[in-house]
Amino acid sequence: MHDIRWIRDHPDEFDRGLARRALEPLAARLIAIDERRRAVIGRLEAAQARRNAASREIGQAKAKKDEARAQALMAEVAGLKTAIQDGEEEEKRVVAELEAALAPIPNLPLAEVPDGRDERDNVVHHHFGAKRNYAFTPKQHFELGEALGLMDFETAAKLSGSRFVVLRGGLARLQRALAQFMLDLHTTEHGYLEVDPPLLVKEQVPYGTGNLPKSAEDMFCTREGFWLIPTAEVPLTNLVREQILDEDRLPLRFTACTPCFRSEAGSAGKDTRGMLRQHQFTKVELVSITTPEQSLEEHDRMLASAEEVLRRLDLHYRVVTLCAGDMGFASQKTYDIEVWLPGQGAYREISSCSVCGDFQARRMDARYRAKEGRAVRHVHTLNGSGVAVGRAMIAVMETYQQDDGTIAIPDALKPYLRGATRIERAA
Repeated sequence: MHDIRWIRDHPDEFDRGLARRALEPLAARLIAIDERRRAVIGRLEAAQARRNAASREIGQAKAKKDEARAQALMAEVAGLKTAIQDGEEEEKRVVAELEAALAPIPNLPLAEVPDGRDERDNVVHHHFGAKRNYAFTPKQHFELGEALGLMDFETAAKLSGSRFVVLRGGLARLQRALAQFMLDLHTTEHGYLEVDPPLLVKEQVPYGTGNLPKSAEDMFCTREGFWLIPTAEVPLTNLVREQILDEDRLPLRFTACTPCFRSEAGSAGKDTRGMLRQHQFTKVELVSITTPEQSLEEHDRMLASAEEVLRRLDLHYRVVTLCAGDMGFASQKTYDIEVWLPGQGAYREISSCSVCGDFQARRMDARYRAKEGRAVRHVHTLNGSGVAVGRAMIAVMETYQQDDGTIAIPDALKPYLRGATRIERAA
């Protein structure tokens, strides 16, 4: 959520930021709504001041036994009471109108974010490792998984429809091992606190992170009005909602491994084979709550934490800085980690690490009290995949595939798989 006071003070800068997001200018419209809000508040304060003064005058008139004057003042106070009630209702309506106008506006990109409209304008930051050479034509993960008898899309379709999968045996264990490996790495070496959050949340929770109302069509909602989380970012970031934290507690770092649920609205025809784009998938999430002075450094730290997962697995990847037109709704700046999939012959996103400034904090009313001066300010929030477990499994399968169709186990995962060295066909 944007600060209307900042917009009033920097209307041109606000509109330039929107233009980088390929949006029309909005500052004038928002300021006009805010002018109406201020006018209502001004009239309301004047009416309240007059009511208080008239109430005092009633006592003075009664003391002087001026009953006519007292009656006239009481009639005025009664009228002011009605006017104040009407004014308070009008204020609520205008405030709601302003909040509704601000709610769907995305965050503004930082100055260092490259200009551009879509993924073709993203800028490659760096690479790790190199593409492997194979003495055979590498297969895609679903070809490998189905041949091993451990990845079953047909049965999943009978149970749930398209974009679901049933994993069995070695692949089910591999996915569990990857998640455990990531959590252990982030909690023991990177300083994140493991959290097991709810998967069903109230409407104000995804509103706080900016998923609602913008991405409502990409989420699932129950009959009772609970929303299934599209990522653990939603409950983890809201752990600090409606709080004032002491600066000494910051930064806070949370991690969680959860199922995630997305309707994949608008993705018809994209990645219809395999596990790349599912309605239900598993992801390890990283969330940081910081001061404004810490947030950019924390962003680079979070990226390094996510990268370390892929480095330990010895997977080739690249990091790209997203252009302004390709960033998520709440982001000020985003790094994507794209892992190389030999079977597909392409880089695919496996993590996005974003710094959001105070954009989410304003929606959640999440603040902190500074050590110096004791001023209360909004926190800065960050989130990143640390990483998508299903896509990490896909990358391991395609990278470590053998010419006989088995999957070698990366050294980092062997302790989690009881010393197994490869995944073989189901007996």
